[in-house]
Amino acid sequence: MTKRQFATNGVHSGEGEHDAHGALVTPIYANVTYRYDSPTEMKSEYRYSRMKEPTRESLNAVVSDLHNGEYARTFASGMAAINTLFTTALSADSHVVAGQTLYAESHTLLTRVFSDFGVDVTFVDTTDTENVANAIEENTDLIYLESPTNPMLQITDIAAVAAIADEHDVLMGVDNTFSSPALQRPLDLGVDVVVESLTKYVSGHSDAIAGAIVTNDKALDAEFEVIQYNQGATLGPHDAFLARRGAKTLGARMEKHCENARAVAQFLDEHDAVDRVYYPGLASHTNHEVAAEQMADFGGMVSVELDATLEETIAVLEALEVFQLAESLGGVESLVEQPAVMTHQDLSVEERDKAGIADSLIRFSIGIEGTEDLLHDLEQALAAGCN
Repeated sequence: MTKRQFATNGVHSGEGEHDAHGALVTPIYANVTYRYDSPTEMKSEYRYSRMKEPTRESLNAVVSDLHNGEYARTFASGMAAINTLFTTALSADSHVVAGQTLYAESHTLLTRVFSDFGVDVTFVDTTDTENVANAIEENTDLIYLESPTNPMLQITDIAAVAAIADEHDVLMGVDNTFSSPALQRPLDLGVDVVVESLTKYVSGHSDAIAGAIVTNDKALDAEFEVIQYNQGATLGPHDAFLARRGAKTLGARMEKHCENARAVAQFLDEHDAVDRVYYPGLASHTNHEVAAEQMADFGGMVSVELDATLEETIAVLEALEVFQLAESLGGVESLVEQPAVMTHQDLSVEERDKAGIADSLIRFSIGIEGTEDLLHDLEQALAAGCN
């Protein structure tokens, strides 16, 4: 078959392959177990849904195609996928080189869970790839990073780090959640494993929790299967159905997310109440050129530091009307949160300071609403909170 475009794969991959009745959309297979013809002969490839299930297989197919990957597995959450990568890659006395700014729970998993099993972590600023090379030790088993990062939207030259990982024979994993495969495909840049929270852009409607691991390595995928099956972090059919439905419109939605985010970033960059805007699409953003090279567009996430106190920042958030004050990201609705007291509250003050997370930092997930409505909402909220 001729290689298809991204949007076409989003609509068609994995559909129509499992239903005996010719249903256009793969149904929700809600059953747990499957009939055998005899004790030694199964009716099909399916026997028990924790192992394999048709609705989830449809989602696996589209995720692998969207990432240009050979093997994809979907999980009960993004964190379940990340935990599977860590469990597979690490053992007692392993060393990890990790991005200095990680999703808070990824940071906690490494420093407060895997550390109990003897895993050591060195956090570095991966925007300078020399930091990664200099941090590698004899027992380094994994290089792990996000690009763009959460919540500072820092950009790492993924291909350059992948080359360092290859040189040192170290596994490399990238959390691609902030980009989605619509904007960035790390496997094409030389990465071994991609993890992603499908809860966010792929599902896209804030109504399903799911995660994914994608790789081109058959042996690695087999190890992921063992971990997933035995730890039980498999995705249920209802959430798999919703995530698969969301994938159909991912390409179209991301165009509007990016369009709105550009407008918001430019508006905030010129506003007197704003100290700094973090958005890879701005020419002033660190490693903007790298982002332009490795991403199809710059995404729907914008973070800003206000010229404001903690209390004034809270007042701005409380004055917003179109933007909804909530954690998570990637849905059709615009969300806003204050990392210091919301998503990253479990980090110590020292850890937040090291990651650059100030009290006045605000993270926006820009939705697909009317652009002018979003800009007007920001204008009135900034006027109300920063008098």
